Amino acid sequence: MAAPEGRRGLMARVAVWRGGTEVTLEAVALPEPGPGETLVEIDLATVCGSDHHTVSGRRPGACPSVLGHEGVGRIVGTGQRVVWGVTVSCGTCDRCLRGLTAKCRSLRKLGHEAYQVAWPLSGTYATHVLLPAGTAVVPVPDTLTDAVAAPAGCATATVMAALERAGSLRGRRVLVVGAGMLGLTAIAAAADAAAAEVVVSDVVPARLELASEFGATSTLSAGQGIGPVDVAMDFSGAAPAIEAALGALDVGGSLVLVGSVSPGPAISVDPESIVRGWRSVSGVHNYERRHLEQAVAFLADSDRPWAELVEEPVGLDRVGDVLTRELGRPRSSVRPRED
Repeated sequence: MAAPEGRRGLMARVAVWRGGTEVTLEAVALPEPGPGETLVEIDLATVCGSDHHTVSGRRPGACPSVLGHEGVGRIVGTGQRVVWGVTVSCGTCDRCLRGLTAKCRSLRKLGHEAYQVAWPLSGTYATHVLLPAGTAVVPVPDTLTDAVAAPAGCATATVMAALERAGSLRGRRVLVVGAGMLGLTAIAAAADAAAAEVVVSDVVPARLELASEFGATSTLSAGQGIGPVDVAMDFSGAAPAIEAALGALDVGGSLVLVGSVSPGPAISVDPESIVRGWRSVSGVHNYERRHLEQAVAFLADSDRPWAELVEEPVGLDRVGDVLTRELGRPRSSVRPRED
C-alpha cells in the first residue's frame, strides 16, 4: 500500500503501542481512500484478550503498532454504520480461490501490523481506521448498540466459523471450554441452535455464573468429570482442558479447537481412540466474510445481555490502562472521539 495523501489537512489520532506498557498518542494525516479502500470513523472499539496477551508478552506481535481489531463506526463520506473483518486478503492466491481467504498467502491483519507510514491507520485504538481492499465490511443495523456490535468483528464471527466447523448442533450434547467472550457467544449460539445440552467448563466461578445466563444447561469447574458429549469447542487454549475435552467425546464426536493461538505444551492423543471412535479434531483461526455477516445477524436477533459484558468506554489516553489491568468484564472498550 502506497503512503496515502492527506485528506485536506485533517488529522486522526492513534494510540501507538511501543512495547511493554508504553502507549503514545500521535497524530496522523487523514488519508483519501484509494481504490477499494474504506475510511471509517470509529465510534467504539472493544479490547480483545489477544491484545492483553500481546502487551504482556504471552503472544508475539509487531511493535510499534496500533493494536485493536474489534470496532464499529461509520464510513467517512456516507455515514453508513459498519463493522469490518480482521483479515485483509489478496483474493487471487490459491488459498483465496479455495475459499480460505482467512489464510491468504499475503495475509495482513487489522491491529496486528507494524506502525508505518504506508498504513498508519491499521488498528481500532484510533479515531479512524483505513480498511484496505480485501477487508470484509458489513453494515450494522442501528438497533445494535455500539457495545453489542463492536465484538462482531472478532469474537462473534470467530464463533460463527467454529459452529460451521462443528456442524448441526440440534439435539446434540455440546461442551464449551472457556467462558470468556468467545465461550459465552458459543454458549448462546449453541442454545439457540437447539442443542440438547450445553455443558460449560471454566476455572473462574464468575464466568460460570455468566454461562448460566447465556444458555448453559450445566457448568463444571476445572478438574470435574465431564460426561460423554457429541461436540466440544475449546476457547481456553489450555492443554489439560483440551485433553479433557477430547477424552469426553462420545463415538462420532468432534472437537473444534479455537483458543490455541499461542505456543503451548503438546497434548497427548491416542490415535486408536480417534480411529475406533470415529472422532475428529479440527481447528479454526480467523474467519470468512460470511461468518461476519452471520455474526451481525446473530446479534441482531439475540436477546442475551451482550452489553453487560462490555465495560464503560475510556478515551484514547487510557488505552495503556485497559491493556495492562485485569478485566472486570470480558471486554473493555475505548471511545476514541472527544465529543
